[in-house]
Amino acid sequence: MAALLGATALAVTAQGALTAPAGAASARSADVDFATHCVPPPIAGIPPIDGTTTARIAVDNATPKVGDTVTVTYTVVKPAASNPTDLALPADIMTPTGKVTLGGAQTGDITVAGPKKNDPVPGRGPFPSFSMTGTFTVTSPGAITLSPGDYNIHTSYILELDTPCTVTNPPAPVSETVTATDAGQPNIRAISLGSASGSPGARVTVTGSDFTPGARVTLAGRAGAAQTADTATVTADGQGAFSGALTVNDRATTGVVAYEGDSWSDSKGAGPAAYVVIDDTPVPGDSQKITARVTAGTLSMSQAGDTVDLGSVESGSGGTADGDLRTVTVKDHRGGTAGWSLTGKVTDFTGPGASIPASKLSWTPACATEQGSPSTCQAGSAGPVGSAGATLASAPDGTRTGGEFTVDAELALEVPAATPPGSYAGVLTLTLT
Repeated sequence: MAALLGATALAVTAQGALTAPAGAASARSADVDFATHCVPPPIAGIPPIDGTTTARIAVDNATPKVGDTVTVTYTVVKPAASNPTDLALPADIMTPTGKVTLGGAQTGDITVAGPKKNDPVPGRGPFPSFSMTGTFTVTSPGAITLSPGDYNIHTSYILELDTPCTVTNPPAPVSETVTATDAGQPNIRAISLGSASGSPGARVTVTGSDFTPGARVTLAGRAGAAQTADTATVTADGQGAFSGALTVNDRATTGVVAYEGDSWSDSKGAGPAAYVVIDDTPVPGDSQKITARVTAGTLSMSQAGDTVDLGSVESGSGGTADGDLRTVTVKDHRGGTAGWSLTGKVTDFTGPGASIPASKLSWTPACATEQGSPSTCQAGSAGPVGSAGATLASAPDGTRTGGEFTVDAELALEVPAATPPGSYAGVLTLTLT
């Protein structure tokens, strides 16, 4: 998700120094409330629960192009349901799955799934907040709305139990909107799953659309960026649609894809649609099951300060005021396949009745990659920053990305000879996406 993460104030005087602090801001989607009908497991012996769910939807790209894949995070801030039994539930026994409903320029449902992670839940206590993720491929330009949909809370403790919660009056209110632009000839292939979770060996129905009519399509499981051994084949009909079943055995599965040809291709594939395997294998007697998790982190940045002193330039002579950008540290702990880009743009430098154009500020970027990082940082090109902006540093997409990076830049402000004496200040804003 594009987030405005930092700004650095720059000022120069005919005799002077850089001053002024910078602010920081971040974007977030809206929390929405909607009526929910939850059905406790029959063993609980209690009637359905009609309550209110508070949730929000977030995306990693709010301005995609047609054909782009958008990652969606569905967070249930406050579930309508609670622990239906008097028995306290320990930590990390809940596996949530659900759906996100698309509207506007593109319609349909996205399956989402979350990790087996939760705080302890007291008997009859409320279920804690949880998040689920999934993806969809943009097939139409325009505004696409995202609303929270039905969700299910699976608990694995003594018994395998489900508490499904459905939206009483679908669709729920819109929590997020993305605006897609046309990209010419996009890949609009799409798939949906009949279920977002299942036990090892369960068959999941995979439905596809907009594939090549008559094409042989491979259905396959994904564990992160790697394909699993779970595959099946189907044939698209005369309209490019199909419906088939995939048996999922690999417990590491995180999604399902479908593609034409002998191997996965972004141009001829669809997905991954989120899917989670619920390991319900009984623990043998006198044994203990030991598990561990690796959870996804965030993409973030920090600055070593928010002011830069470019020194002084003599009035009437002009020249270049030099300085160094405050060091920026980028941390990519998402653990996925996406890269990142750090860009900057600057305002005009305003002073006493005059200004220095933003185009007069240039930089020479440098970027260092911390040892052990899967990605390699690439410095942006030297040149003007300007009000339109320029790239400071980036890391490309890959089969495995992430790590920590240190970004610096030499700054140079060209001060025209006719600039009146005084203090001139501009703000350099950095954006990490």
